[in-house]
Amino acid sequence: MTFDKRKIVLISAVSLATLASVVAIVPPRPDGAGASRGLFAARTPETPKPASLVSSNANEVRLAEAVDTVATAGTKAVETVEANAVAPAVAESAAQQNRALKDGLNWTFGGKPQRGWAIYVPLIQRLIGTEDDAASAGFAASVARWQKRVGLAASGVLDEATLMRMISTWQARRRKGSTYPRPDELLTVPAAEFWDSSRADDLRQVERQTYAAYKRMLAAAVADSSVQLASRNGELAASEKYLKIISAFRSREYQDRLRKLEPNAGRGALAVNSPHFTGRALDLYVGGEPTITKDSNRALQTQTRAYRWLVRHAERFGFCPYFYEPWHWEYCAP
Repeated sequence: MTFDKRKIVLISAVSLATLASVVAIVPPRPDGAGASRGLFAARTPETPKPASLVSSNANEVRLAEAVDTVATAGTKAVETVEANAVAPAVAESAAQQNRALKDGLNWTFGGKPQRGWAIYVPLIQRLIGTEDDAASAGFAASVARWQKRVGLAASGVLDEATLMRMISTWQARRRKGSTYPRPDELLTVPAAEFWDSSRADDLRQVERQTYAAYKRMLAAAVADSSVQLASRNGELAASEKYLKIISAFRSREYQDRLRKLEPNAGRGALAVNSPHFTGRALDLYVGGEPTITKDSNRALQTQTRAYRWLVRHAERFGFCPYFYEPWHWEYCAP
């Protein structure tokens, strides 16, 4: 026999609401300790209280505590239903396919053939809301739930169609347009804050709001011991290279010169209409060779603590990634 998931959740909610009314008569705790009513109580119609409850603060606290317990149980019930939305056998079968596709999927981006999606696993995990290994059944189940949300067949297999939809999602979040900032909207960043401190003044310009957001993000990264950044007085130490700026504002003329130096870069790199023209795109050092798009280099970069921290936290500061280049982050706030 099968049941619709919504019906299961509804039945669970009704049962838990009944439990809430029962626990209301439990004698109060001697210390009167307790918690607030919580989310579940806010969404459940009020039940008339006996006079003893109205007159007793201790009983009010006890009831609130009991309802909080019910709320937690209700949340877990819903989460359990969601976790079971993909049959274990289906998830395991999808996991087996994902193990092969992770390194073997053939696809094309920027006019260049690509193979596998292992490089993008941190971004994929962030997008679908999981920390499960990409070869696991748990990861496949999360892929299936994401596929269902975006209107794809919920197979759990991260195939080409699914990867293309993920890429479209990431690309849609990036900056639109490539308008030059006004001169007063740019500032020249101190040479010490660049990966290459010898970079010329006109190549160390950043749009003001972007720079302020970058400094807030950098302070948070420095304060996070898991990133293990060398620091001094809350700033990156002079010897630290991770998360320093490699490149920011670039003029069209400078970009054209770069393209001539790398004629085989393809459409996926050194764009004709680059976000760097806005001064709101930052290339940050995340390891390896700073801006080399070879798969081996990008694979190394996406495993560093600095990159993985950006994947988890950069959005809080207004930055979104360019999926193809681990070092490239754009300030997308208004």
